[in-house]
Amino acid sequence: MKKFVNDPKNFVPEMLEGLALAHPDTLRYVPAYNLIMRADAPREDKVSIVQGSGSGHEPAHVMVVGSGLLDAACPGDVFAAPPMDYVYETAKLLASPKGVLLLVNNYTGDRMAFDMGKEMADADGVRTEILTINDDVAVTDSLYTVGRRGVAGNFFVIKAVGAAAEQGASLDEVVRIGRKVNDVTRTMGVGLTACTPPAKGSPLFELGPDEMEFGVGIHGEPGRERRRLTDADAIVDALLDAVVPDLPYRSGDRVALMINGLGGTPISELYVAYRHAHRRLVDQGIQVARSYVNEYCTSLDMAGASLTLVRLDDEIAQLLAAPADAPVNPF
Repeated sequence: MKKFVNDPKNFVPEMLEGLALAHPDTLRYVPAYNLIMRADAPREDKVSIVQGSGSGHEPAHVMVVGSGLLDAACPGDVFAAPPMDYVYETAKLLASPKGVLLLVNNYTGDRMAFDMGKEMADADGVRTEILTINDDVAVTDSLYTVGRRGVAGNFFVIKAVGAAAEQGASLDEVVRIGRKVNDVTRTMGVGLTACTPPAKGSPLFELGPDEMEFGVGIHGEPGRERRRLTDADAIVDALLDAVVPDLPYRSGDRVALMINGLGGTPISELYVAYRHAHRRLVDQGIQVARSYVNEYCTSLDMAGASLTLVRLDDEIAQLLAAPADAPVNPF
């Protein structure tokens, strides 16, 4: 393993400290809870938006703390849910008169931590709501979940609820918007290599030189099946064939299309994938109205990508187009 790592136990705190030092005017780091928060948070005039999840998925979620996006993120260690007390203390620190929305990707550990953290925060008089994100169509259940996983599509929920909160929406209205976006968002990913967590020092799983994991999870958990590696267009065809029928997306729909890198894929390759996805959607009568090609929710250094579609209406499109600013701002 060749990585910029000191003691693997300190990998996440050192990353978070570096992030805060690089952006001292906009971010605040609270080491006790792995917490990155906006320097101006909480604000009395807006709902506070908080996300958690494990580390290793950067820029999700600590690098999208900023105006129009998250107010705070309290990650756990690499691929590990944050402890319950991190969630509880974060909710208290972010308490606003308008309330706190806790965004949770659908993984068992994350849900347990946020459910317990919410219960304790509520007991202290902090009004909180939880929104669970489950956009992955690959599998119904996995090693980490009961139900569909929450993956790169969570960025559209973050963007929409962040914009709504910035515009002064109530907590109930922000929750409604988040659920609406989640309900029209679908994702499927493919892994070409495994990833290597710093604490393990070796790949999480093995793939042959001519193999790919179709439907891979962002922690390296298995997908639908292991397939023989093929060319870019055929891989994108397989992803679209899984995503498009699931909602389903139909001729006449307006969509946002995201090609998300999993950490080890050059952006040039992501644009090769985007090219074919865009062309195929247009051929099916589906209008690509918004485009996203970048790394949003990664899996450390895994080579691979995921494809996300969001069905747009005027409300969702307006929220996705609203101003936003963060250390990493792929919007």
